[in-house]
Amino acid sequence: MANGVSSIDRRSFLAAAGGAAAAAALPAGKVWAEPTPAAVTGTPETLVKTLYETLTTGQKEAICFAWDHMDPKRGLLRTRVANNWHVTKQTLDEDFYTDDQRAIVRKIMEGIYSPEWIDRIDTQLGDDSGGWDSGSIAIFGEPTDGKFEFVMTGRHQTIRCDGNSAEHVAFGGPIFYGHDADGFNEGPTHPGNVYWSQALAANELYQMLDGEQQQAALVRRGMPREQRVAFKGPSGRFQGIPVAQLSGDQQENLQGVLKKLVEPFREIDRQEVRDCLDAQGGLEACHLAYYQQGDIGEDGVWDNWRLEGPSFVWHYRGAPHVHVWVNVADDPGVQLNA
Repeated sequence: MANGVSSIDRRSFLAAAGGAAAAAALPAGKVWAEPTPAAVTGTPETLVKTLYETLTTGQKEAICFAWDHMDPKRGLLRTRVANNWHVTKQTLDEDFYTDDQRAIVRKIMEGIYSPEWIDRIDTQLGDDSGGWDSGSIAIFGEPTDGKFEFVMTGRHQTIRCDGNSAEHVAFGGPIFYGHDADGFNEGPTHPGNVYWSQALAANELYQMLDGEQQQAALVRRGMPREQRVAFKGPSGRFQGIPVAQLSGDQQENLQGVLKKLVEPFREIDRQEVRDCLDAQGGLEACHLAYYQQGDIGEDGVWDNWRLEGPSFVWHYRGAPHVHVWVNVADDPGVQLNA
């Protein structure tokens, strides 16, 4: 990645250290004894390799794919993202997986998120689909000796870990998160929604804008479809106000909004987002748009908003409940199946 050498080196170091820890935890003569926290250790990347080695031939045929596997209906399956889908047919709560394998997957999932967010992620997955093990997983590529990517999907969740195999992109590719906490049609304050604080942070910034800036930032018609997160490049036409037109304190506040957006994820992925932004000119190369459409309760607290740059899209759709689509790279030429 163009300005991300430090994060890549850190990832390599952590992967190597985690691999040694995982190997030391394995009992002699068998792959896993029992799924205890002490036995399941390592970084998400090293644990993907450990999981892969536990899979039977039949399991590999069902959930493992070539790096560039093309699905007849979905296209490049590795980079697909949606608000409610299963990358493979077998869900984690089925007998298809052993308890040991589920324990490994659980640790992979926990490692992708910030530790402070695990309880909130469990709340979201419990509300939306009955629990974390209602989702499905797939492994692309060869985890033991080549580039690979682990993908976990379900309702309101698409997350990835890639061991830095997917070049130029943050998160290993486009991701999705969301929450339906208070019935399908949430109220204006979105009670119980674990991601609503992100919208509140963005709306605090809106209140800092003067009248002319608010007029420039507010889009009264023409909100894009939420899943339209392909990159437009430096010459693209963006909605809302250019961040470069914000004052210093307003831009500093936007940095706080960005920090809130990446907060649920592990530090390595947060840093990759920053590296990608730096490579395309930082937040000053982005636009910030608030949408009048979908203002729940017509309270002027904008439920829908979008932060977008040449190869950066963070689309927050808060009506009727929260959907968030994310696509970040350091090169606008990287067009994924988004």
